[in-house]
Amino acid sequence: MHPVQLSQLPTEKKFAIRGELLLRRAESSPWVAYLESGRVSIGVMGGDAMEHQLGLLEGPCWLEATSAVLSLPNAVDAIAETDVCWRPMPVSEFRHILSRLPKPVQEVLHDVAKAHRQQTELAVSRLAKDAEARCAEWLLRHAKTGEKGVMAVQFQERKRSIAAQLGIAPETLSRVLRHLRERSLISGSGRQINLVDPNGLRSLARV
Repeated sequence: MHPVQLSQLPTEKKFAIRGELLLRRAESSPWVAYLESGRVSIGVMGGDAMEHQLGLLEGPCWLEATSAVLSLPNAVDAIAETDVCWRPMPVSEFRHILSRLPKPVQEVLHDVAKAHRQQTELAVSRLAKDAEARCAEWLLRHAKTGEKGVMAVQFQERKRSIAAQLGIAPETLSRVLRHLRERSLISGSGRQINLVDPNGLRSLARV
């Protein structure tokens, strides 16, 4: 259920190309974005790329409306995964429309927004856990011991899918695997990764 009727949306449309930053975490936006079409990645940026991905949003939907409801800065970074079309609504206008809702509805909306914000902040804090630790834990969980007693992981999925499971960007996964090789914790590339030092990986993963 949309807190704002579609007929109340501004007629102005904006367009963003793939890779364009739409929201920056910890900053307050002067508008609330209604994503009309396209896909947006949300999470935590590292430099110019999404380092820790929290999820994907596909239009039509609101983008970080929770922050506007609670009068808080953005909880996540948002970057266009594809070309997107969106409509900006000034925060003041958005809140004015919400203020005209029945009081019980406002209270429910506020409580739902508060719960959603808490969940998002918890997820972001978990993403802050070192990417290498999460990758090491994933490798240990998926490793199988071969005939020669060597633990190895056969990649059955594309790295993009594995990165999404870890909540990081594919580029970050490639960088982490390279660092683990340089530290002689793993070896190999392509479809198979050998766990050279399982104990070292356990220490890194804190498991």
